[in-house]
Amino acid sequence: MREAIVAHRLGCFCSDHGLGAAEVGAEVVEAFAVLGLAARASSTRGTYRSVLRALAVSSRPVLATPFAASPAPRPYSGAERAELSSTASSQRSAWRRSSALAMLSLGIGAGLRAGELAALRGRDVAAGHHGVSVVVAGTRARLVIVGGTYAEALARLAGRGGDDHLFCPGPAQRSYHNFVNNFARTLQSAPDAPRLSSGRCRSSFICDHLAAGTPLAELLYISGIAQVESLLRYARHVTGAPSSKAELRARLAAC
Repeated sequence: MREAIVAHRLGCFCSDHGLGAAEVGAEVVEAFAVLGLAARASSTRGTYRSVLRALAVSSRPVLATPFAASPAPRPYSGAERAELSSTASSQRSAWRRSSALAMLSLGIGAGLRAGELAALRGRDVAAGHHGVSVVVAGTRARLVIVGGTYAEALARLAGRGGDDHLFCPGPAQRSYHNFVNNFARTLQSAPDAPRLSSGRCRSSFICDHLAAGTPLAELLYISGIAQVESLLRYARHVTGAPSSKAELRARLAAC
């Protein structure tokens, strides 16, 4: 869906400037990112350009405009995580309680993205001698081991979930972009309590591993991140973590 939207926007830009499909190359894509998306955020412009390169619409030009990535959401503190657990357990209906707990356990405990969380079923979670494991399907398929209290909660949820979805069980339009966070916004909580967010949950997972010194090759795998440079936006929240893309590449090479 995202690829189709980006390609459509590029097509409109080319049409507005009298360019045909045969003329679309690295320079045209660069002009589209710089001029055609001038009103968009720097991170969005960089994302659109990356998508077009991945679709092989163009290669990288000799000179490319640097676009800063959007900062990673701030990870939850220990106190905030305790408050979020309390919020999850205080929801009035059983399905809201279990869905909020699944969001915490699979977000902070396993680092799942919103779409991965929405798709996960009880059968994708298994408890064994090495802990509780989560099988994540999709383009970034992987196996993630969950530990601690999140593992215990997840094992209980999976035992009850069976073949059904762990998050918002039953029929639902799970492909909707804001499906997960729209649910989070409807949770009842104290006015000053932290808000549950899939982005902050995933950021907490990644930052926890950076702080713990997890080898970067392992962290890339369990987080489903393709490029080590993408960790920089998270590393900025972690004292002692690599502070540049070059340092991240060097540490990965040393693994």
